[in-house]
Amino acid sequence: MRENTIRLCNGSVTDKKGRRDGKHMLIVTMNEAKWEYDIHSLVKAFYPEQQVKVITPERQNRSEEGEEGQQAERISISLAGEREVTITMPSGRLYRGELEADGKNSFKRFLYTALSEELGKKLPWGNLTGIRPTKIAMTMLQEGASEAEIADVFMGEHYVSEEKTDLAIDIAKRERKLLETLHYQDGYSLYVGIPFCPTTCLYCSFTSYAICRFEKQVDGYLDCLIREMRETAAIMQGKILDTVYIGGGTPTTLTAGQLDRLIGSLREIFDFSTVQEFTVEAGRADSITRDKLEVLYRHGVTRISVNPQTMKEETLRLIGRRHTVSQVKDAFAMAREIGFDNINMDIILGLPGEDERDVAETIRQIEQLSPDSLTVHSLAIKRASKLRQYIEENGIAMLHNNDATMEIAARGARKMGMKPYYLYRQKNMSGNFENVGYAREGKYGIYNILIMEELQTIAALGAGSITKRVFPDGRIERCDNVKDVLQYMERIDEMMERKRTLFATKLPSS
Repeated sequence: MRENTIRLCNGSVTDKKGRRDGKHMLIVTMNEAKWEYDIHSLVKAFYPEQQVKVITPERQNRSEEGEEGQQAERISISLAGEREVTITMPSGRLYRGELEADGKNSFKRFLYTALSEELGKKLPWGNLTGIRPTKIAMTMLQEGASEAEIADVFMGEHYVSEEKTDLAIDIAKRERKLLETLHYQDGYSLYVGIPFCPTTCLYCSFTSYAICRFEKQVDGYLDCLIREMRETAAIMQGKILDTVYIGGGTPTTLTAGQLDRLIGSLREIFDFSTVQEFTVEAGRADSITRDKLEVLYRHGVTRISVNPQTMKEETLRLIGRRHTVSQVKDAFAMAREIGFDNINMDIILGLPGEDERDVAETIRQIEQLSPDSLTVHSLAIKRASKLRQYIEENGIAMLHNNDATMEIAARGARKMGMKPYYLYRQKNMSGNFENVGYAREGKYGIYNILIMEELQTIAALGAGSITKRVFPDGRIERCDNVKDVLQYMERIDEMMERKRTLFATKLPSS
């Protein structure tokens, strides 16, 4: 059998501030397309300051000539046949071993061990490269595994730390209990996407458009959304609607009248009598007004978000959020005054220039507000975000996220009487950590769990949204709507046809 060779070519040069000199590409070359995603994710986790590119055979000659125009440090990884693996590190250290029958998983264990020993570094989530680590624990619980058996898999097979293992198991147990009342095979949840924002944040890569440039298109967009609502309601007729989530973007960039029209249409078209949770992301303080909150409350929205991301004024300006800390506090107080008793707040750890003291101050001010849930995000460096360019200009050392900052947030959540209830990870997260949702008893975000665990069909409406159909055997099929707002409006008939095709096989009735 042909020998498979993988090489990591490290050509990064940085100055004392951790800024690159432009020769920062880390190239992974392969003579066979195999396990590229996992290789890229693991290498990137160990080399967060580098751009990582996986080169398959058709580009190999070009990369060996020096795609970045410089000499490259090399790590060679050779897979001979199905089992034999050899890794040579830049230090000259040689690793030889035999892979087990599970192939890719065994290879990931070997690659992780080699990188970990060479760099003297361990990752909190070990060699796990997927975004849903709790799904492993949830599946094993459903199959009757004990907590000890689950821990053996996390720590023994994936090298996850004891702390993160305990967190994943704790959350999976809580998720399982929370989802007991949902209807899986005969039910569904609904997502409605509003892809408009006051401005685009530095770190954002979601489908969103500046409302100032698209004000004239919003009513037409709602026209198309309502058409898609009617088609979706017909497709899902006879099924139980469990949760509804209006996200974005920032839904409260709509006017009060537009929100009234949107939610009024939802309630007219869909049967809300079975809905257990109705969430609207109020999101940014600069989009929240009393009349908008009153519309949400009058229409029976049960859960909203008022998201500061940080309580440091300088950082808010840096990341492009044109509101103040005072506006966040005023918006939160207004929501409480109107009657909302389930308010979430989001924060992001690892924002440029922030350290432990800044995180502690943000948590202190949030404790004074006393929200019902807190979602703690670890900053993720998205390829399509402005943040990536910012890091190239200022250095990754500007991003500061570690065990201490994560613990500050977790301790603050516990102080407010909250427990962790959902968790997910993203590629290129600062510190290789995770996003965790904390909430008080009875205030857990059910939709958040559903989107992570993929146990229920979610019908999604609007530009950039993705519908996921979950079959009784656990198989999942998807259909997506185009991201561009104008394209979505022009091609709304095609978007509806995609849903009809996805659900062409009649869902089993209860």
